[in-house]
Amino acid sequence: MELLCFESDALVVKRAQPDPSIFHDERVLQSLLTIEDRFLPQCSYFQCVQKDIQPCMRRVVASWMHEVCEEEKSEVDVFPLAINYLDRFLAVMPTRKCYLQLLAAVCMFLASKLKDSRPLSAEKLCMYTDHSITPRQLLDWELVVLGKLKWNMASVIPNDFVEHIIRRLPLPKERLAVVRKHTNTFIALCATDFNFAMNPPSMIATGSVGAAVCGLQIHHTDQMLSRDRLTDLLAKITNTEVDCLKACQEQIELVLASSLREGLQRQESAAVRAGNKAMEQQDQASTPTDVRDVNL
Repeated sequence: MELLCFESDALVVKRAQPDPSIFHDERVLQSLLTIEDRFLPQCSYFQCVQKDIQPCMRRVVASWMHEVCEEEKSEVDVFPLAINYLDRFLAVMPTRKCYLQLLAAVCMFLASKLKDSRPLSAEKLCMYTDHSITPRQLLDWELVVLGKLKWNMASVIPNDFVEHIIRRLPLPKERLAVVRKHTNTFIALCATDFNFAMNPPSMIATGSVGAAVCGLQIHHTDQMLSRDRLTDLLAKITNTEVDCLKACQEQIELVLASSLREGLQRQESAAVRAGNKAMEQQDQASTPTDVRDVNL
């Protein structure tokens, strides 16, 4: 009699079902709204704290963090939480630009410990920096970041509001998954842009849900949920000013359009480079034959 061991089952992450007592209880949502401002950066740190780090550097390192989280298939909460740690640290601690990637790696290290069932290891994060940092540096800086953030790591982030908002909208149940997926994509996009860093998490979540629903053109009871009606519903759910919510959603849609244009330009540039390389290889391959013919 043979014993079969299915190791692949061990790689499957089993998640608990959403608890209706949490997402249908108004008190939970109100508690999140009450404490969310505690986890915002204390200031727009590029103006009053950071002298060596520029907004473009923050965007580059945020994009790198997102790529690492996607490559490692981290939970959707990990990247926005890591960005929250990064912004809060930079708002209180002047940092040299040569330490920015180390700081970013530490923030992902901490966020994955809190949110992921399979946290990122120090060795793997060092590998993603092309070994420009060491595990010892990562662990030493972990204590520095924890100290500067006063060990207050359970930040409220936009993802915490998504389920509360979606479940209070009149959306078809079969479309909830795709709305949730698009919303999380918009939240990650906002995290890479410093212009959203000072916005309350509830506003970013609400604007992202609005942008997702409008972009998908979801219908309910044979009628499309109009943009104005959707905005009014979202504003009531999170106690947000309608004008502020409209501005936030429009800003998210502009960032998305800009990101898509940049992606298209990168693809076109890559195609041009590939074409030029192919032509060069073809020329190099044909040159020796032509030279031999001439010499003969």
